[in-house]
Amino acid sequence: MAEISAAMVKTLREKSGVGMMDCKKALQETGGDMEAAVDWLRAKGLSKAAKKADRVAAEGVVALAVRQDGAGAVGAVIELNAETDFVARNEQFQGTARKIAAKAVDVAGDVEALRAAPLEGGQSVADAVTNLVATIGENMILRRAARFAVAKGAVGSYVHGAAAGSPDLGRIGVLVAVEGAGDKAALAELGRNIALHAAAAAPLALSVEDLDPAAVERERAIFREQSIASGKPAAVAEKMVEGRIRKFYEESVLLKQAYVRDPSITIEQLVEQTAKAVGSPVKVAGFARFALGEGVEKETADFASEVAAMTGA
Repeated sequence: MAEISAAMVKTLREKSGVGMMDCKKALQETGGDMEAAVDWLRAKGLSKAAKKADRVAAEGVVALAVRQDGAGAVGAVIELNAETDFVARNEQFQGTARKIAAKAVDVAGDVEALRAAPLEGGQSVADAVTNLVATIGENMILRRAARFAVAKGAVGSYVHGAAAGSPDLGRIGVLVAVEGAGDKAALAELGRNIALHAAAAAPLALSVEDLDPAAVERERAIFREQSIASGKPAAVAEKMVEGRIRKFYEESVLLKQAYVRDPSITIEQLVEQTAKAVGSPVKVAGFARFALGEGVEKETADFASEVAAMTGA
C-alpha cells in the first residue's frame, strides 16, 4: 500500500471539499492516485460536496463565543462561509456556526487545528461542514478563526449586523482581550466598547509596532512622492511625510484611533481612564476583527453577456 502523507490528504481535502478522514481513506483505497481518489469520493456519495468545492463562498456568518474562566476569560471568533445570503439565514447552517465557535473556545492553534477538532458525537468540524454541504447543496468553508485567553481580565465582544434572536452571529464580529486585575465587569465593558469601536473603525493593527513594515514603507513612499511633487524644499517635504505618517497611525492603529463614542480621546486614553477607575494596570492584549467575505474575490455575473450568449446575439 502506498504511503499516504498528511500533505496528500490536505491537498485532496482542498480539491474535493471532503473531510480529512474520508480523504485519507480514498487515497488508501486508490494507492495515492489523486484523481482516482476524487472519483472514489464521488462514487461513495460525497460527489455533491466535491462538485461544490470550486464555487466561491463569500457569504455566510461570523460567529462569536466567550466563556468566563475564573478570574479570566476565553473567547473565539470564526467565519463560516456559504455561497448565498439565503443559506446564511438557514437555521441548520447557523447552528453549525455556533457549534464551531463554541468548539473554537477550547482549541488553541490555527484554523486547521479547529477543522480537525471533534464536535459532539465525535464528528470533526471539517466533516460537519462537508455533511452540511451535501445536505444544503452549496459550497461552504470554515475560512478562519481566532482565539484569545486572559488569565486575569475579560474578553469583550461585539457583533454588527446581528439578526434578531442571534446576538452571536452577524456580518462583522470583533473580539478584544483585556488584561487587568481590577473590577471584571468594568474590564468587560471596556472590551465591549473597544470591540464596538473596532467594528466601525476597522483598525489594521493593535499598535504601531504591530503594523506591517512593508505597509508603512509603502505609505511613506507615496507621501514622499506627493511632498516632492508639491515643490517644497527637501527638509520641509520630509517633515510633511512624518506628519502624514503620524496621521496614518492615527487612522490605522487601534490604540491611536479616536474613540468613536468620544472623539476627544483615543482608545489608548480610554484604557488609561479605565485603569485609573479600577485601580489596576489595564492592557489590551489583542483583538480580532472579522468582516464577512473580506478578501474573497466574488464572482460577478454579466447578465447582458449571458443573455447574448443564450440568444446568440
